[in-house]
Amino acid sequence: MAYPLTERADAGQPSISLVGTLLIGLRLLAIILSLAICLPLHYLWRLFRLPSPWPRFFLWLVAANCGAVIKTNGRRLKQDVFYVANHVSWFDIPVIAGMTGCTFVAQDGIASWPIIGWLCRINKTIFVSRTDRMQVGDQIGIIREAIEEKYPITVFPEGTTTDGHSLLPFKPSLFQAMAPPPKPTMVQPMLLDFGKASKDIAWVGDEPAADNAKRLFARVGIIRTTLHFLEPFDPADYGDRKAICAEAERRIAKALSASLSGEPVV
Repeated sequence: MAYPLTERADAGQPSISLVGTLLIGLRLLAIILSLAICLPLHYLWRLFRLPSPWPRFFLWLVAANCGAVIKTNGRRLKQDVFYVANHVSWFDIPVIAGMTGCTFVAQDGIASWPIIGWLCRINKTIFVSRTDRMQVGDQIGIIREAIEEKYPITVFPEGTTTDGHSLLPFKPSLFQAMAPPPKPTMVQPMLLDFGKASKDIAWVGDEPAADNAKRLFARVGIIRTTLHFLEPFDPADYGDRKAICAEAERRIAKALSASLSGEPVV
């Protein structure tokens, strides 16, 4: 079941103004400078076997540099948690990781992207295949191993991006890692809300990744972003992966509907 709460964003590319072109250049320069600062510090922390805060800080800088002003709503679990979120764009990753320090389960095609794939590996991203069902068991094993670590994990069970005002049906396959989890772990649904800016951020249709990034980098103004951390639940209360998936989808759909109606998200 889908939740078509509004029309999908137009994936057509508007012409970029002179101001937009200038913003693209300035933001790319800022990202390069941020990386030049954070990367050596990351490897220095690694040299002394210290937990490195620098990938998280760099991703937060990317989000802030693009205009994101992020606030949170609700009580966020910080450990022994499996986050489940809706998916709007590649921009979700710097926003969520910058605020939570989590890693992600992402489709394996991203691993080969220039720069982005490398940054994902630094942030301990778990790459899975959307097409090779024979690998699902191995992928679930990798996710279960990651759950045993101290850092939280975020999954995007829609499997692709939407316009930010609708949900696609959640796919239950990755929830097998929580049925049961390798250690006591709560599932916390999370609504990523870009508000009116969703149409400028959404990566839908056949839009190339570079065009989506260019459109976002050229955008003038701030992006008011809210991460709604919804009430967590114990997967043991729901049994199998399909029931766990359905409960996460139900809670995020309810929160999205409330947000679009201007009602409090709880």
